[in-house]
Amino acid sequence: MSVRFTDEQAPAMRGHQTNNHPLKTGNGMQGAGKKILLVDDDAALVKVLSLSLEREGFEVMAALSGVEALRKAYESRPDLVILDIMMPHMDGWTTCRRLREIADMPIIMLTAKGDESDVVHGLDLGADDYITKPCSSEELKARIRALLRRTQAADKANWPVAYDDGWLKIDLSRQQVTVNGEPVDLTPTEFRLLSCLLQRNGQVVSHKELLSEVWGPEYSDQVSYLSVYIRYLRQKIEQNPSQPTYILTKWGMGYRFAGAEG
Repeated sequence: MSVRFTDEQAPAMRGHQTNNHPLKTGNGMQGAGKKILLVDDDAALVKVLSLSLEREGFEVMAALSGVEALRKAYESRPDLVILDIMMPHMDGWTTCRRLREIADMPIIMLTAKGDESDVVHGLDLGADDYITKPCSSEELKARIRALLRRTQAADKANWPVAYDDGWLKIDLSRQQVTVNGEPVDLTPTEFRLLSCLLQRNGQVVSHKELLSEVWGPEYSDQVSYLSVYIRYLRQKIEQNPSQPTYILTKWGMGYRFAGAEG
């Protein structure tokens, strides 16, 4: 089994009574009202993970293939997707890319492929987090809660900042970005990163601050996440990504947005 569970969880799963007696934490039902789409071709793992997540109050939908995942994502619009990579017919890479075409729901890749190149590729395709198997159920649920908190904060934010220099236009209140008059499709994580930089127009924002604000305090040391998304943003908004004029690097420190006022 690819996911470890504590002794405390084992009896409840053996009894398979999670729907009748869901586990409550000190903060109540952590996942109440949230839908998770779990995509993995390992049916046994899907069952165990589903039980664990349901005990937290999540509504779990399972898909054993990429094709089934796309159909369920289109029909049900989940709040978050957990996605394996190594699946037959349509692998997780393709599934992730096509999910991004459907909606901006957060995506966590949960996979045995743990090479740095795999992590970078997953983030490049639009995944918001990347977890390698085996992992504990508690870590997975903590990552889910952190990602949902960030997404909810972005959705509720009433941003007072806008930017328009004729080429690049950013409206944070409407969560809209256009380049040379054409709309730019940013993932939620990309948009949060751009927002954080824009709100400090002209100021260097440290790696740690960006990681903490965009991903959460628990990611403050994950510099590889940041470099991937900075590169991705540059590819989408810069006229020449290899010679950026908007998102500039301060080596050893962080990044700054160099808009017309910066």
